[in-house]
Amino acid sequence: RPLTECAIMLMPKKNRRAIHEQLFREGVMVAEKNFVMTKHGEVEVPNLHVIKALTSLKSRGYVKEQFAWRHYYWYLTNEGIQYLRDFLHLPAEIVPATLKRQSRPEPARPQRAKMPEGPGRNQGGEDRAAYRRGGPPGGGPDKKADAGAGSAEFAFRGGFGRGRGAPKE
Repeated sequence: RPLTECAIMLMPKKNRRAIHEQLFREGVMVAEKNFVMTKHGEVEVPNLHVIKALTSLKSRGYVKEQFAWRHYYWYLTNEGIQYLRDFLHLPAEIVPATLKRQSRPEPARPQRAKMPEGPGRNQGGEDRAAYRRGGPPGGGPDKKADAGAGSAEFAFRGGFGRGRGAPKE
């Protein structure tokens, strides 16, 4: 095919190998959309080489690509893991970091300290209930029951708004 139809990206094999090793080790890779950046943040290769190598893997279905806020995010697929194992000549026991289980022991929860009991603490919550009823304990209207829609009789008065108004008596 003519060169105008198919653009070829030539890169050293050591760069491609370094990119693939880093991708297999982590299972994911991130690259800023900056084609002139001399070095990638995680691998000592030009950023353009990282973008083009992973775009090639994406076209073959070995990685999934996300793009947001000028950054590419690539995730290895199961086929990609198998391809990189073959490319890097790795045994099946070695897996990317995204497939490894985190072996963290469950942290012990701290126990709540009991509140000191004294003359200022009311155990039953009677003060709060009295406040909601509307006064001292045992008296007054219930504030919760007397609030809200339907708690009082509602009457329309004529003279406001649209319409004819109330019939004259």
